[in-house]
Amino acid sequence: MTDLEDERAATTPRRRDAAKTRQLLLDAALQRFTRDGYSATTVRDIADDAGVNVALISRYFKSKEGLFEACLTSSVDEVKRTTGDSPLSRTPEAIARQIAGPCTKGLPHHLVLLLRSSGDEGADRIRLNLLRSYAERLAAAVGGSADDEGMLLRAQVVLAAAAGIALLRTKSGLEPLASATEEDLVPPLRDLVDALLKPH
Repeated sequence: MTDLEDERAATTPRRRDAAKTRQLLLDAALQRFTRDGYSATTVRDIADDAGVNVALISRYFKSKEGLFEACLTSSVDEVKRTTGDSPLSRTPEAIARQIAGPCTKGLPHHLVLLLRSSGDEGADRIRLNLLRSYAERLAAAVGGSADDEGMLLRAQVVLAAAAGIALLRTKSGLEPLASATEEDLVPPLRDLVDALLKPH
């Protein structure tokens, strides 16, 4: 490379990879919101953690609340990835895979974010709406509708049970639950899902 080419390379701004920058911000925000909570987290904290200019949060997410909603949406997508698109017959296996995953030192960040109150009314409304939407999908998988409050309640009980299992596995050291494998968890989860969601 010549001196002129070196000089051009030094003065030419690098092209931003928008998708990569957006993902860096999402990852940093997920870590911060999980560890510090919504109210205690600032957009500057997130931008600093991601190594980008704070103005990019407004560009990609409009606001802190928009970024929080994007984190919650990605968290629901992560849960759906392993549970939400499964037919009822495979739902116990999908739930077991989600809660018996590789995370051994604590709940996966996406579950913490979905379960933890943010302390902000708008952010909590977003979180609850996404949880309700996920339960509606689970109810719909067994033929329920958004108007079927009984089936929606049953789907929410399945979600609550799965969250409780994940919490006890990582926080209590309760055996044999804490060291149960995916294969160990499937039979009792199948009994639970069958009892709650199968048409009687």
